[in-house]
Amino acid sequence: MAKVSIDGIVREAEPNELLIDLLNRADVTVPHVCYHPQLGPVQTCDTCMVEADGRLIRACATEVADGMNISTKSKKAAAAQVEAFDRILSNHLLYCTVCDNNNGNCTVHNTTKLLAIEHQRIPFRSKPYEVDNTNPFYRYDPDQCILCGRCVEACQNVEVNETLSINWEDPNPRVLWDGGSTIGESSCVSCGHCVTVCPCNALMEKTMLGHAGFFTSLRKSTLSGMIEVVKGVEPETGYGTILQVSEAEEAMREHRIRKTKTVCTYCGVGCSFDVWTKDRHILKVAPEHGPANGISTCVKGKFGWGHINNEDRLTTPLIREEGKFRQASWDEALALVARKLSDLKAKSGPDSIAFISSSKCTNEESYLMQKLARAVIGTNNIDNCSRYCQSPATVGLFRTVGYGGDSGSISDMEKADLVLIVGSNTAESHPVIATRVKSSHKLDGQKLIVSDLREHEMARRADLFLHPKPGTDLVWLSAISRYLIDNDLADTKFLDRWVNGLADYRKSLEPFTMEAASRISGVPEETLKTVAQMISEAERMCILWAMGVTQHSQGSDTSTAISNLLLITGNYMRPGTGAYPLRGHNNVQGASDHGAMPNMLPGYQSVDDPEVRQRYETGWKVKLPAAKGLDNHQMVEAIHEGKLKAMYLIGEEMSIVDSNSNYVGDAFAKLEFFVVQDIFFSNTCRYADVVLPGAPSLEKEGTFTSTERRVQRLYQVLEPLEGCRPDWKITQEIANRLGAEWHYQHPSEIMDEVASLTPMFAGVNYERLAGYRSLQWPVAADGTDEPLLYTKRFAFPDGKARLFPVSWIGPTDLPDSKFDLHLNNGRLLEHFHEGNLTYRTEGIREKTPDTFVEVSPELAEERGIQSGTWVQLISRYGQVRVRALVTDRVRGQELYMPMNSIESPVNRLTSSHTDPVTNTPAYKETSVHLNVLAEVGESPLPRINFRFGHPTPQNGVEVERKWKRPDYAPPGNGLVQLQTKK
Repeated sequence: MAKVSIDGIVREAEPNELLIDLLNRADVTVPHVCYHPQLGPVQTCDTCMVEADGRLIRACATEVADGMNISTKSKKAAAAQVEAFDRILSNHLLYCTVCDNNNGNCTVHNTTKLLAIEHQRIPFRSKPYEVDNTNPFYRYDPDQCILCGRCVEACQNVEVNETLSINWEDPNPRVLWDGGSTIGESSCVSCGHCVTVCPCNALMEKTMLGHAGFFTSLRKSTLSGMIEVVKGVEPETGYGTILQVSEAEEAMREHRIRKTKTVCTYCGVGCSFDVWTKDRHILKVAPEHGPANGISTCVKGKFGWGHINNEDRLTTPLIREEGKFRQASWDEALALVARKLSDLKAKSGPDSIAFISSSKCTNEESYLMQKLARAVIGTNNIDNCSRYCQSPATVGLFRTVGYGGDSGSISDMEKADLVLIVGSNTAESHPVIATRVKSSHKLDGQKLIVSDLREHEMARRADLFLHPKPGTDLVWLSAISRYLIDNDLADTKFLDRWVNGLADYRKSLEPFTMEAASRISGVPEETLKTVAQMISEAERMCILWAMGVTQHSQGSDTSTAISNLLLITGNYMRPGTGAYPLRGHNNVQGASDHGAMPNMLPGYQSVDDPEVRQRYETGWKVKLPAAKGLDNHQMVEAIHEGKLKAMYLIGEEMSIVDSNSNYVGDAFAKLEFFVVQDIFFSNTCRYADVVLPGAPSLEKEGTFTSTERRVQRLYQVLEPLEGCRPDWKITQEIANRLGAEWHYQHPSEIMDEVASLTPMFAGVNYERLAGYRSLQWPVAADGTDEPLLYTKRFAFPDGKARLFPVSWIGPTDLPDSKFDLHLNNGRLLEHFHEGNLTYRTEGIREKTPDTFVEVSPELAEERGIQSGTWVQLISRYGQVRVRALVTDRVRGQELYMPMNSIESPVNRLTSSHTDPVTNTPAYKETSVHLNVLAEVGESPLPRINFRFGHPTPQNGVEVERKWKRPDYAPPGNGLVQLQTKK
């Protein structure tokens, strides 16, 4: 470690540590406006000047060297700091008391106080630009912008959307979107990175404006007058007195603004952040400390909270009578649920009843749901929506390495030399993970291979993009494995030491020649050989996959083929390697982890294992069923067969999201008794006999488990709306009315019970998860977790992984002369699932108001289609009417339809075919006929949608261009001009 003297005190620095980080760690106060630890050196503000061995240097861009003598308080350093900040104030009008950003965290305000600035030497100069209010979520005020470039650095190199820049050569520089567009018509994806890192009020959430301060809701003319008063008294009183007034007002805000940590309720990345609220008004989402995301969010996590206070929220139980719903009291509704379930159990047996938990529920709620099924009703008929997405990936990993979860962390994806993405639109389905891959690819030379049916953002960024025929990934993946083995490119040392089954696996690869793979998949043989070569040359490789793999009839086998390839190349057990099935929902991992599965008790312990069952029987003081229950798919079949009579479903829009939705709806109509628990009256509620109003994530406490196996606490941000209840309380009440004696007072008590019965979670408790602390399972009793799995052994008795042979059968529901087009489906960045949550955020609905079907330019020309043409899609199972969007994201005879619609759900078109191992629907194997209708409307995507923008990629803020301006000179004397460190 390097030793340096700082203001006469010797300090030790970490290797390659930036001086500014050492100063902050040592609590040595040095101003820094543009520096942010998650952005790195930006070098635009010049306020972090210190003297090093007689020379002025920027602390943010200097790595500590042994023997340095640093002075932070010398006259030369202090003068340079003040001069630099005075230049900043010339770009910013100080009116803190009437500013919505006066909340104790404004860097400009705090630096003014730190440097004891009383008067500006350089007067404020207004910029000749209007405020840009064209984005629905935030606004940009050029007159308040200090040109620090934080927003540009975040957009270019953290989010890597590459929308923002600064026109340094202009006489009046400002932040630009797409080089000069309005924000609303730019490529901005509204991720919020720029707003989050802005050190002042230049970029602000619109939900803050007029709400955060005591005076900020005043009319603009009144506010302008108050600002003029402040400007008028400043020459006489100085800023010190003015800041005291603003700090008094800021202290008053602390009593009415709450800042509560939660975990995002959308995808499986596991972003966490503080939610700022005033009463029930959500002021903003403030990410910074989340272990998975840091400063990062997507549009949904940052701004997609319109559903919380939406007027459509269910606030009273509903009971169906004579085909209509009427309001009921909680006591009446719960009594009816208990009576009906009890009667049906007595009449038809416990296995006539089924339960479905939700990926939107907390871990504790899913645990209680499966406990209700097993310990109270006496059935293993319990499942969750992982059946629709990730169960095949879990099987593939169980087969080969032993644990059904990501083998490492998001940080491992960043460290990889090569990332292979198969069947995942990562930038839209898991946007924050995509930022890490995009950043490593852009800045660190990481290689990227993408295999997909659509040329989405990650495909366009890739070093190599594969476009295989639908449903053929297993073939080319297996061919790559064979090629590596046949050409002595496999990691034989790793295989000999850590892997069983090589001989049988090698024999199973005989059909998978490169020639056969090319013929079946449509990928040129030379391209496949290039893939193999890139894999063999990479020291560390991660493979990411999602629904484009798992939602096929061979989803389990293709997931297995992925893990086999990782084993062949030795890409487990080390940082920067491993398997990453990207979980689609915020807690789909946790729902399965905590036993909402028909064959597994919590912690993936088999229901037919007598020892495991005995442990739970002792803990729960009941006899448990030993036979595997029904999964979601089997439940629907059992209803049609007359075997399943009742269902209790929490938080899933199953009538739309299950495949062949017409068939599912017909099944629900046949149930004798159906309970749906949700926060809105969903399409599925239409079939219910009782509807119970639950609570969204901001109105309860608990834990979620993300795609990287990370368990995190969410705290209650708001009280439940009157009439609503947290789901765990509802489930407990039903259980107790059925004879249970549960007495949980807080979700922490439920987690304590989980830990006592489940070795995988033995060390999980709320104290260890306090604040932003997290644990990645498995967690030992002493609290030791495993961010990277398999560092010492694989999760099999002998500690070795297993190569698992697979064969190729081919996809179902193939095109023919009648149904001649292949229909793919999936997500959009701005919407989630069918849109029950996101359509209730006005700004999202404004940007993307409806679903559509993507049509290739060549197919559009052939059939006379333009963007906005209404078409009818007809499959073997149903039909929908939808507008076309002509785009080169799809090719030839392939279509793509987002799932975000309740009126025209894509699952009216999908089949009941499934992966035979898991019964996960083959959503991605659908053939359709397309009828072109006479009606032509507007494009389904308005021009304000980001997909019409034109990004301006560059290397961050490009501060060197600022330094070349004729009016720029380094503050102070003898400054060492350093290049931007990346």
